[in-house]
Order: sequence, then C-alpha cells, then structure tokens
Amino acid sequence: MTTEVPSAAEPDPSVLLCSSDLVGPCATCQRKTHKYGRGGLPLCQWCMGLARERWGSSMRFRTTSRS
Repeated sequence: MTTEVPSAAEPDPSVLLCSSDLVGPCATCQRKTHKYGRGGLPLCQWCMGLARERWGSSMRFRTTSRS
C-alpha cells in the first residue's frame, strides 16, 4: 500500500519541525524541505523513499553542507 505523493507545491512535513532558515529545495523535485542543519537531508521524504527503494536502506550521503 503506497500513499499518494502530493504536488511539489506542497512542502514536506519536515518543514513544520524546523526553523525557516533551515528550509531549502529538495535536490530532485524542488519541494520545500528541511535541507540544512542538524537533521536536514538533500531530499524530501518522498524522493528519499524512491532513492532508498533504488539503492537500499544503507544509502548514505557524504555531506549536506555546501563547501
């Protein structure tokens, strides 16, 4: 049973849990998501789910900081 993905105009629910300065666009769909700081990810929860299906649950990011 899969849930329907809302349009990219709707923010990721993680946005509700962080301050506005930690919000940024998902690297794939450009949806607003908790992208920066502690707990941030470059992908929204729906794009992350698709990536984990493709790459497995052991998928990790090298870094989410901009250098």
